[in-house]
Amino acid sequence: MSTSIAQIPSFIDGAALPMQDGGFDIPVIDPATEQVIGQLREADAGAVDLAVLAARRAFDQGPWPRMDIDARKDILYKIHDVLLANSEELLRMEVAHTGLPISGVRHHIKRAAKNFEMFAEVASNVAGQTYTQTANYLTYVTREPKGVGALIAPWNAPLALASMRVATCIAFGNTCVLKPSEYTPLSMLRMVELFHEAGLPPGVVNLVNGRGGVTGVSLVSHPGIDMVGFTGGSSTGRAIMAAAGQNLKPCILELGGKSASIVFNNADLEQALDGTLAGIYSNNGQQCLAGSRILLQRDIADKFIADFVARAKRIRIGDPTQEQTEMGPLAYRQHMERVLSFVEVATEDGAILLTGGRRADGFDKGFYIEPTAVLVDSDNARICQEEVFGPFATFVIFDTLDDAIRIANNSSFGLVSYVWTEGLNETMRCSREIRAGVVWVNTPMMRELRAPFGGYKESGVGRDGATTSAEFFTEYKTTSIAIDPVKMQRFGLGK
Repeated sequence: MSTSIAQIPSFIDGAALPMQDGGFDIPVIDPATEQVIGQLREADAGAVDLAVLAARRAFDQGPWPRMDIDARKDILYKIHDVLLANSEELLRMEVAHTGLPISGVRHHIKRAAKNFEMFAEVASNVAGQTYTQTANYLTYVTREPKGVGALIAPWNAPLALASMRVATCIAFGNTCVLKPSEYTPLSMLRMVELFHEAGLPPGVVNLVNGRGGVTGVSLVSHPGIDMVGFTGGSSTGRAIMAAAGQNLKPCILELGGKSASIVFNNADLEQALDGTLAGIYSNNGQQCLAGSRILLQRDIADKFIADFVARAKRIRIGDPTQEQTEMGPLAYRQHMERVLSFVEVATEDGAILLTGGRRADGFDKGFYIEPTAVLVDSDNARICQEEVFGPFATFVIFDTLDDAIRIANNSSFGLVSYVWTEGLNETMRCSREIRAGVVWVNTPMMRELRAPFGGYKESGVGRDGATTSAEFFTEYKTTSIAIDPVKMQRFGLGK
């Protein structure tokens, strides 16, 4: 990356907002080098108001909601193509401000492009309903775009997750204001610029940069917002839902997780070993989908743990721009310190530290830590209950299928679950009884974009997916037409 410091403004109504004197600037840090690589201008309440008004204008008066679906679809397809055509530029930016290994970020960019292609197809196939059962009436039901969305994206996979929020919103004719994390704004600004290069009308997607307590609060509480989509932590999700509720604005929230990865003694253990390692250490461990609680049936536990620890110690930690790197630095200093603090939390509860638990050797700079794993004797330990959101695995040993399901459900979260087994009974019982929005059997994380995705309990509200996103981002309208004149009571004629 160039040593020059990028200036990162908000982007409103098709153009960058000038970075005038007097605003509050936030440094953007490369987590691999700890160098300042960008200067973000925080959007205050006034800038947020400009963005919401631009989105409101684009919805109330602009062409986007009124555009023929085929024309709208063509622009969404073009966004797909433009994102892929500029993937190397986006790749450099995403790696620079996230610290994610370059090999994984390539997949994120493909996923970002795919989101627009997928939801162009979904929106083009949304159908209405017709009812003729009531004599003399034709009733038909149509879907209309809901309005202006406030969309808030996280820092752990900005391109993949912000694009999902935007694509599911605008594909149905809505407009939006996107607020990315203040830690990862570089690729977000470029992504929104590319939307407009692809032909998106001004005001359909606006971007405001800043912290949640300033920019985010102003956005969610703005009366011009019609709905809120948020991906991030559960505590922030509570605050967002409370603020949106003051104005009766609906929310779709994808929140935290403390997901179980259950390995039964009849599993393909080599496959399960690969899958559990990927489930906790990919994306530098910073993912709500992480299989952070690894549940092992007792008779396979000792060997599985030994093999897991040996592999974890050989994970290639290093420069995220290098193809061979498997784990890069964590996203920012305070997060690194929080993740490492859970080592003491775990050991105070009697956990055994198996590997890691400290900053990685060999780095003068950067927020690098070693892949970490602990063994606990109770699934009630804090390390089993609190989301760490880092490369920190916790092993729990179980005896029976009933035990595994009970432990998996002993959590305030319920986002996903992993099941490793060759048994039909184990597969079907886990699918039926684990309280999680997604159950993956004999596979690491995968995303079927057509299917609902979201969590139970504190892992979220609502679902992303083909039909579920259409439900959230559109309004039903029922129109009833009398076929013949209706006989009705005639008021005011006297006797």
